[in-house]
Amino acid sequence: MAVPGLAVGAAVLLLRVALVAPYPGGKVTESCHDMVPRHGHTPHPNPVHSVTVNQATFAPGDRLEVTLSGPEFKGFLLEARNAEDLDGPPVGSFTLIDSEVSQLLTCGDRQGSAVSHTNPHKKTEIHVHWTAPQRAPNHMQFLATVVEKYKTYWVKIPSAVISQANAPPFSTPKATAAPLSTSTLVSRLTKPFSASGCGNKKFCVRSPSACDPEKEHDCIFLSFTRDGQSVVAELSGPSKGYLSFAFSHDRWMGNDDAYLCVQEGHAVRIQPSHLTGRSHPVLDTSDALEEMAWRLEDGVMQCSFRRNMTLPGAKNRFALNTSYYIFLASGAVEEGRIYRHSQQPLITYDRHDVTGPPEDVGGSQSPLLLKAHGALMLVAWVAAVSIGVIVARFFKPVLSHPLFGEAAWFQVHRTLMLTTCVLTGIAFVLPFVYRGGWSWRAGCHPYLGCAVMTMAALQPLLAGFRPPLHDPRRHLFNWTHWGLGTAARIIAVAAMFLGMDLPGLSLPGPWKTYTMLGFVAWHVGAEIILEIHAYQLSRKVEILDDTRIQIIEPFTIADAEGHAFKKAVLAVYICGNVTFLLIFLAAIYRL
Repeated sequence: MAVPGLAVGAAVLLLRVALVAPYPGGKVTESCHDMVPRHGHTPHPNPVHSVTVNQATFAPGDRLEVTLSGPEFKGFLLEARNAEDLDGPPVGSFTLIDSEVSQLLTCGDRQGSAVSHTNPHKKTEIHVHWTAPQRAPNHMQFLATVVEKYKTYWVKIPSAVISQANAPPFSTPKATAAPLSTSTLVSRLTKPFSASGCGNKKFCVRSPSACDPEKEHDCIFLSFTRDGQSVVAELSGPSKGYLSFAFSHDRWMGNDDAYLCVQEGHAVRIQPSHLTGRSHPVLDTSDALEEMAWRLEDGVMQCSFRRNMTLPGAKNRFALNTSYYIFLASGAVEEGRIYRHSQQPLITYDRHDVTGPPEDVGGSQSPLLLKAHGALMLVAWVAAVSIGVIVARFFKPVLSHPLFGEAAWFQVHRTLMLTTCVLTGIAFVLPFVYRGGWSWRAGCHPYLGCAVMTMAALQPLLAGFRPPLHDPRRHLFNWTHWGLGTAARIIAVAAMFLGMDLPGLSLPGPWKTYTMLGFVAWHVGAEIILEIHAYQLSRKVEILDDTRIQIIEPFTIADAEGHAFKKAVLAVYICGNVTFLLIFLAAIYRL
C-alpha cells in the first residue's frame, strides 16, 4: 500500500507547485479588459514594481522594448493602452524576447495584444517588444498587473506616457474607477445553527441523516428558509479550509451556481462563484448576497446569507424556485487559494426545489453505481476467487466424489470461477455507465481493472480448450491456466488497494488499508498452512515407501489421513473470507 500513498503524496506536491499562481499557465484572457485577477480579494494599492520603456517618443511601426521589473513575482499581465482612454481596448502588438517566461495572448480579437506568464516560477524581470500600429493614438501607456501571491497582487501598474513626435501635449484623463472590492462587511453569528424545524419550517440537507449541527461537530448541514421573495441559507460543517454548496442541473460538476465559505485567518469570507467544469470555481462579486454572517469554533465553520429567489440581472446566479441537485463539498485553502475538495462531494439523491414545501433530505458521497462496482468486485475477488483457488489447489482428494457427473472439487471450482467472471463483467461496466466514458482522474485503477477484466474473460475461454488428462499438451495448459489466474489475482488485489483510496467510494481510512492487508495475510497464511500440511503428508509417504515394497497411490492414502484437518481449515478459511467481505460491504453501504 506504500505505492498508492506515495502516488497521492506526489500528486499533492505537484498540485501545490502547479497552483501557486491563480492561472499557472498564464491563460488569463478573461481578465483582458479590467486586468483584475479572479481571486476574490482586494488589490494592493501601492505598487512595488515598475514598467519602463526604452524610449519616450515613437512613430507608427516603431518597435520598442518594454520591461516589467521589481521584487519577485509569479504572474503578470501586460498591455498597451491609449493613454487618453485607459479603459479602452489594447493597442498594438507584442513580440516575445524569452518565450520560456512569457507568452502572447489574444485580447479583444487582436492576436498578440497582451503578454502573460507561462509558469508560476518566481521572476524579477520581464522583457518584451511592442510594435506601434499604423494608426496609433498620439499618447500610449503600458499597464501591468503583477501577482506576488494569490492574495497579494497589484492591478494596472502604469508606465510613463510615451507620445508621437508631433502629438499635442498630453493631458491627464479623468481618473478611472478603481476595481470594486469583492469583500463585503459581514457579521459574527452569536450561536450555532440548529436542525430544529428541518422538514417543517425549512429545507435541510444533512449527513449523517438526522444530525444536529448544534450538538454534533461532524454534522454536515445545509438549510434554506424561505422569507417572502428571498431565501436564507445556512451552511455548517467541520473544516479548516472552505465549505461550499452548489446548485446543479445534473449530478456532474460544471455549469453550476456555487457558494463558498472560506476561512481567512480567524474570519470567514462568503463568496458566490460559478463552476465552468471540473476546475477551480470562478469567483464572483458578493453583490447578490445580503445579511452575511459567520462563526468559527472548535474546527466547525458556519456561515449564512440571504439572497433573492430570482436575480434577473445577475450572471451565473440560478433562480432558486426550480429543482436542482445540491452539492456539498469541503477542502483546503492556502494563502486564499482554493484547492480541489479532498473527498467526493455530498450529492442529494434527487433534484429539489428549496423554496417549495420544506423537506429533510440526505445525500451520498458515493454514487450507487460506484458502490455496486466496489461491492461486486469484492464479492468476486475476496470470496469467490480465493475459495475457488484453495479448493482446486488443496482439496482434490477431499472432494473427489462425483457431483453431477464431475468431481465435486471441479464443480465447486468451475462454479466459483464462472461466478467471478460474471460479477467482474457486470462490475466492469458500471463505472463507464456512471462516468459516461473513461475516468481520467482515477489514476492507475481503471487500467488495472481493464487488465483484470481481460484475464478473467480469457480464463473460461482457455478452459474450453483444455486437453484430455493424459494429453502431452495438458502440462502446458495447466501452467498457462495457473499463471494467468495468479496474475489476475495479484493485479486484482492491487486494483482493490487503489480503488479503496478513490473518493468515489468514500471509505473511511486508514482502516480500509489495514483490513485489506489483513485479508491478504489471511489468504497467504491459509495457503502456507495447507502447503506445510501437504509437505508433511508427502514426507510420510516417503517413509512408507522405505518400509513397503509397493504403494500404488501413496498421495491418496496420505491425503485421506488429513481430510479432517483440511475440512477444518476450509471451514475456518471460508468464515474468515465472509467476515472480511461483510466488513467491506458494511463500510461501502454505511451499515
